[in-house]
Amino acid sequence: MKKINVITLGCSKNTVDSEHLMAQLSAAGYKLSFDSDRTDAKVVVINTCGFIGDAKQESIDTILSAVAAKEAGLIERLFVIGCLSERYADELREEIPEVDEYFGVKDWADIAAALGAEHKAELETERVLTTPAHYAYLKIAEGCNWLCGYCAIPLIRGSHVSTPMEQILEEARKLAARGVKELMVIAQDTTYYGIDLYGRRRLADLLRELCRIEGIEWIRLHYAYPAAFPEDVIEVMATEPKICKYLDIPFQHISDNMLAAMKRRHTKAEAMELIKRLRTRIPDIALRTTLMVGYPGETEADVDELEAFVREVRFERLGVFTYSEEEGTYSALHLKDDISEEEKQRRADRIMLAQADIAEEGNSRYEGRTLRVIVDAREGDYYIARSEYDSPEVDQVIMIPAHLRQLRRGRFYDVRITDSEGYDLYGEVIAPSRKRG
Repeated sequence: MKKINVITLGCSKNTVDSEHLMAQLSAAGYKLSFDSDRTDAKVVVINTCGFIGDAKQESIDTILSAVAAKEAGLIERLFVIGCLSERYADELREEIPEVDEYFGVKDWADIAAALGAEHKAELETERVLTTPAHYAYLKIAEGCNWLCGYCAIPLIRGSHVSTPMEQILEEARKLAARGVKELMVIAQDTTYYGIDLYGRRRLADLLRELCRIEGIEWIRLHYAYPAAFPEDVIEVMATEPKICKYLDIPFQHISDNMLAAMKRRHTKAEAMELIKRLRTRIPDIALRTTLMVGYPGETEADVDELEAFVREVRFERLGVFTYSEEEGTYSALHLKDDISEEEKQRRADRIMLAQADIAEEGNSRYEGRTLRVIVDAREGDYYIARSEYDSPEVDQVIMIPAHLRQLRRGRFYDVRITDSEGYDLYGEVIAPSRKRG
């Protein structure tokens, strides 16, 4: 049987793309592996990331490693797809000609044809899951219209294009029928969903429909742009029991000086007002944000203001990354990257140090509480679980001693939190948990 190893780099949106491609290949009779270095597959497909410098370097390194395997006779054909290939196909063909072919982010029919498969429209809602069987990412749109100064996504993925609601719901029902219990709703900006298809934002309508699907117990919302945040989304999050009290909302910065320079479409006052609305309407919400330091023109006063913002708001989950100049973006064309990499890292470390204190204090408040959790895996002496306040792969976990009782992956349990340590919690199972909603 024909075998293909699909290697996926970058974000969860790339994961979904790879899973759809794998469904097409599976229908064509291929045996599939993913991210495997222990396969005898003679064909390798690398789905690349081209967002920031470190991600691009990881993609290049992975391609070169596969080229070495090809030259050693371990693989026969090598294809590169995705964001890096979309932006730099001509340069890559010149620099790494050993790759059989490069494809962009929308060339799915061409990719399938190159691999000896036929892209079938009737399979567009099919997936070969590469995540654990109990959760999946659900991509509801492609591209972005915001044109932030630092971001290359519109150059790579194009303008915002919503997926028709009927298609999303069909895909979600198929996932539920296969045992998926948790959906992570993703897009470059989930709150913009529907405006191009229906003339208005319809994320709240979509979330309500997803809540009606039998078998889905948790729905988690990622990548919500702060500007013009829809009030009806706050309402549905507050009232629908299946929607996790969790929101990934990247603010990037807070000083008006930096927000204007980054071409964000909101002010500090508007961000603070939105946070107040979210926490007033959904008191137990866990807010995750992403911040950027080292953007051209950022001053020490801007960093002081950012740290004060982090300490005031006390985000439950927070990540920081340093500015990376990306070709073709506004900042690359019009601004000077005037801050050293060492200084950028110092600023990032400063913000994360502030967040470490906040996270430790926040976790200590969970001690003695009972949380509903889902078990993701077993590692050594512990089961690894999450509450509704944590998304897989990016957030903290709850460690449950494995010697006390046998648990099943993908099952929900009520767990009493017994201890906290840094970014992790420890707990003991009280009982299996009942369905929600």
